Amino acid sequence: MTDKGFEDIHPEAAGGAADRAAPAGASVSGHRARLRRRFRQGGPEALADYEMLELVLFRAIPRRDCKPLAKALIARFGSFADVIAAPPAQLASVPGVGETVITELKIVEAAALLLSRQQAREKPVFDGWGRLITYLNAAMARLTREEFRVLFLDNKNRLIADEVQNRGTIDHTPVYPREVVRRALELSAASIILAHNHPSGDPTPSRADIEMTKQIVAAAEALAIRVHDHVIIGRDGHASLRALGLI
Repeated sequence: MTDKGFEDIHPEAAGGAADRAAPAGASVSGHRARLRRRFRQGGPEALADYEMLELVLFRAIPRRDCKPLAKALIARFGSFADVIAAPPAQLASVPGVGETVITELKIVEAAALLLSRQQAREKPVFDGWGRLITYLNAAMARLTREEFRVLFLDNKNRLIADEVQNRGTIDHTPVYPREVVRRALELSAASIILAHNHPSGDPTPSRADIEMTKQIVAAAEALAIRVHDHVIIGRDGHASLRALGLI
């Protein structure tokens, strides 16, 4: 797959004539320099989502106007974060997006997740609820299938490991309490945080979620391992089973 100029493939997708024009040479270079300067001076708050996306696309498309493609991606997926997290197959369905563009977008996504994970390792997870939710949102909120993960913590609530235990369908992931506890023992974890996503967007726990959590809590408590919480992540928010009084 190759990255052709977006305006050569689908010129009407991004809007008006100004966006369809492909300014050559100095015009493209000048626009990129101005956008980078605005970012350095004002940070991401100074730019629209499509402009932040342009900055990423500059590396993948070195000599073309990236604005039409950036706007088309935002129109298709909704936001900068949604574009970055979109599955490669869905990204490839947008005219003008090839392997190079997809790779650049996935590098940004991976960098964000690695940063969040490193911050969680350096500071006690339970001292930073907001940081935990930010990390889980980045990792899970936009997944199209359910994923169940466990954060294993030491006796100071520092992250030992964050592992995906299982992946399932759009509305179900099989979870085996004994496997969760066995892994906690292998890692010498003092406590764990359970997390999974609801691709429907609604984080409300189901009866199966509640029952499964109780089974894991019982198995963990028998071996002196504390279950801090079970967090359910959805595009519309998150739910804490402990906050709901279900643990």
